[in-house]
Amino acid sequence: MSYIIHGATGAQGAPLYSLLLASNQTALAAVRDPASMHGKPAVRVDNDSVESLVAAYSDANGVFVHLPQTAEPVRLQQAKNIADAIAAARPKRVVISTSGAIVDQPGSALQATGDSAIGTLLRRVAASGVSHAVIAPRLYLENLLLPMVIGPVQSDGLLSYPLRADFSASWSSHLDVAVVTERLLTDHSVTGVVGIGQLPGITGPELALAFSERLGRDVRFEALSPETFGSLLEPLIGPAAANIAGFYAALSHVPDNVIASDTSAQHRLGLAPRSVAQWLADMGM
Repeated sequence: MSYIIHGATGAQGAPLYSLLLASNQTALAAVRDPASMHGKPAVRVDNDSVESLVAAYSDANGVFVHLPQTAEPVRLQQAKNIADAIAAARPKRVVISTSGAIVDQPGSALQATGDSAIGTLLRRVAASGVSHAVIAPRLYLENLLLPMVIGPVQSDGLLSYPLRADFSASWSSHLDVAVVTERLLTDHSVTGVVGIGQLPGITGPELALAFSERLGRDVRFEALSPETFGSLLEPLIGPAAANIAGFYAALSHVPDNVIASDTSAQHRLGLAPRSVAQWLADMGM
């Protein structure tokens, strides 16, 4: 029996994969080419093939799923394939990451629509009857390590990010996501949405202050336009940068991006995310 980890070579899946292996769990990286893992446990998976997904998920203790950052039509088809494979293979547990998409605020203009890729995945997995939980992080601290963000912090003491200075958000690390996901993969008693992130939320100037205290020099916050952020991001991730810029543009029209206390990991699991200061230390800053 094993845990199948999508994105085990990426930002979200890699910390979980490492955490499970360190806990002596049987974790398999879901990758197109297992040879690319250089001897680490892996299983061949193609998100475009329901058959390969079913083969990987069959008899699994659990599956961690998050959709890749790519064009929405591609994401939608992969969501359908993954959901169909879960329904057919019926792994013992599934944990889905929303990867920052908002799925737990129906009254919000930012709520993901039911026909979106993430909305489709959640709806179809729920309909399958397979035991599952949904982790709902908001903003990732690792975004602050992008070259066009961390570079000016280090050279000019300037933290530029596409949020208003007064915008409060629930930030979390991929390391926090790994801890919560490991718990949810092994504890089937918790279902539904589990929000991950700081409570109360943190503003840009508060992030800059944490950098200042860690680096021992002044760091100030500057709001960057979503359009500029997207243009700086595009060389790194390609056309998907447009979707991310659009997300931050949408955030500019709402008061905050903070998880609900009653569905938070703090409340439901007793797990609090690390502070920005602790995260910076963990990153070796």
